[in-house]
Amino acid sequence: MSESNPNSRLEAFCDGVFAIALTLLIIDIKIPSSVEINSTHDFWMALWKIVPSMVAFVLSFIIILITWVNHHESLKLVNKSSPYFLYSNGLLLLTVVFIPFPTSLIGEYILTDHAAPAVFFYNAIIVAQSVAWVLLSGAAIKNKLAKSEKANSLIHSNRRNGYYSILIYSLLAILAFWFPLAVALITTCTWIFWLVLGINMKHK
Repeated sequence: MSESNPNSRLEAFCDGVFAIALTLLIIDIKIPSSVEINSTHDFWMALWKIVPSMVAFVLSFIIILITWVNHHESLKLVNKSSPYFLYSNGLLLLTVVFIPFPTSLIGEYILTDHAAPAVFFYNAIIVAQSVAWVLLSGAAIKNKLAKSEKANSLIHSNRRNGYYSILIYSLLAILAFWFPLAVALITTCTWIFWLVLGINMKHK
């Protein structure tokens, strides 16, 4: 029996991966067992120390959420698949499940003198994700997977945006070696912008 949506299994599998990645983000947010809490003040101070981890969690949650929304919309543009498309999609999923690791690094080191590698690594994984988007869009274009001319035009636009993203976050990753806190703030602002833009576009 043929499926009405040939990519239904792919989408279901991807949704599961996104859900796991979102769940893994919260695992590292906890008060270390080595912290002694003998009073309410100690408790508040312990919570204050994990604020960077909570901020990093929220940012990464937003990134994965936006990626899931974009992925969901991208699969609506195609009505078939190909090996190139599937493996490019696999690379995208790899970058998604990898995000919890740099997130934990940001939470632990952002307010220390060792913040640069953490911020660099965080932006580097976004660059890798952007590369995956370019490859995924390229696969859809090369193998003629788009369901219509309008869909094909949108896929070309997605690939172009992927190139812009590679440029922006590569620059931020390099600048992170000298200005880690500023870059972390800029990275956060860009993803808040993408979130607001995406929400506004959905209401138009």
